[in-house]
Amino acid sequence: MKVAITGATGFVGSRLVERLHNEGHRILVLTRNTTSAQKVFPPEAFPHLEILAYTPTVSGSWQDAIAGCDGVVNLAGEPIAEERWTPEQKQKILNSRQLGTQKIVDAIAKANPKPSVLVNASAVGYYGTSEITTFDETSPSGRDFLAQVCQAWEAEAQKVKDAGVRLVILRLGIVLGNGGALGKMITPFKLFAGGPLGSGRQWLSWIHLDDLVNLILKALTNPEMTGIYNATAPNPVRMTELSQTLGQVMQRPSWLPVPGFALEALLGDGAMVVLEGQQVMPKRTLEAGFEYEYPNLQPALSQILGKC
Repeated sequence: MKVAITGATGFVGSRLVERLHNEGHRILVLTRNTTSAQKVFPPEAFPHLEILAYTPTVSGSWQDAIAGCDGVVNLAGEPIAEERWTPEQKQKILNSRQLGTQKIVDAIAKANPKPSVLVNASAVGYYGTSEITTFDETSPSGRDFLAQVCQAWEAEAQKVKDAGVRLVILRLGIVLGNGGALGKMITPFKLFAGGPLGSGRQWLSWIHLDDLVNLILKALTNPEMTGIYNATAPNPVRMTELSQTLGQVMQRPSWLPVPGFALEALLGDGAMVVLEGQQVMPKRTLEAGFEYEYPNLQPALSQILGKC
């Protein structure tokens, strides 16, 4: 295949590129920073990879490069939990997903020949937050800011079906790997100062990075997959269990909770990403026959930390 990828230099995207490259596929990386992308994907190591500059929210000649691609994976989006949610930052978070997806869909619609599939990221934030409700792909959306962002994001992706292109939307949970959210939790544990964030009762719907990449590959190559799938492991955990399991795997105590007010002081409204959560089950993902390598947390963390 030839696959176009946005967000390719990120935590998920870079692993996906490695897998596609190792399997002999050609890759088109759409990036805002070609210099950075060339460092991540040096040409001597990735001979079948093309890097193309683009501005995600602006139409341009980059859109012509979608023609001839067999599939498109749209992972791009402004980070959600790294800065305070000022009005400007919230607008960036929304625009990067809504307008970014709109421009990708426009490019697919005018491409000749067209890609056969768009795999578009979304997030479990679609469902809103709850300590007691269990969600699956049929559950209604929440009403908070992240739920509204996901609704707008997915609505733009849905328009690709008007062009006769198969659409798979993956609602991502917390992705666990050597980096990302887990990378930020590991350092305190190394210093014997690890513990749960906030109350510890909030649900974390997680997925191992390798399982997510496998799911994206299945979505690209299986023509029977269409619609919404939760990209989460079938065994979500509460924050306390994540912290305790992480401590066990690292042979460190999990005794120093990070109070919610400390995170709120740092991130403002953005702290809700880690202080609140949702229990999300991958009902359609399992029905599609997807087999998880890491359905349970402890083996997932053991594999990840064995590589750190």
